[in-house]
Amino acid sequence: MTHPLVLQLKFTRSEFQRALEGVTDAEARQRFMPMNCISWNVGHLAWQEQRYWLTRLQGTVLLPELNEAFCFGCPGHTPPLDDMWAAWRTVTEAAEPFLQTLTTEKLGETILVDGQPVVYTAGSLMQRVIYHYWYHTGENMAIRQRLGHTNLPVFVGNIDQEAPYLPH
Repeated sequence: MTHPLVLQLKFTRSEFQRALEGVTDAEARQRFMPMNCISWNVGHLAWQEQRYWLTRLQGTVLLPELNEAFCFGCPGHTPPLDDMWAAWRTVTEAAEPFLQTLTTEKLGETILVDGQPVVYTAGSLMQRVIYHYWYHTGENMAIRQRLGHTNLPVFVGNIDQEAPYLPH
């Protein structure tokens, strides 16, 4: 059975996607300083998911270019939206089998980075990813408003059916 926190991540990802439906490549590449553009945000979240689920917890780097161009502190740029969605899908699909193995016990284990324990657990990384998605979903919606988009998706979607509270 999928852990309730993983279900929350899946819902959050779907809301991130829903908030960007209908955005064109040209719109996604438009940058309103000091914010990054929408397409960069998609690549940035692919980077974070790769960093946590694939690299830190499995020792794999699937798309090294994400580490070089979309990391925290990396310079902003305006990549093609289709490329970013492809990278995002590649990473999230590769992470899925691992995410399905997470249990309450595994989520509470201290993570080793370069053989050294760090203050993170898989559960705290999960929360960081979820909250990070919501941060950039809000930022992306602000960008869409600046672009003049109307009738934007309503916060927070169908959480009661798609990701209700479940005790673990």
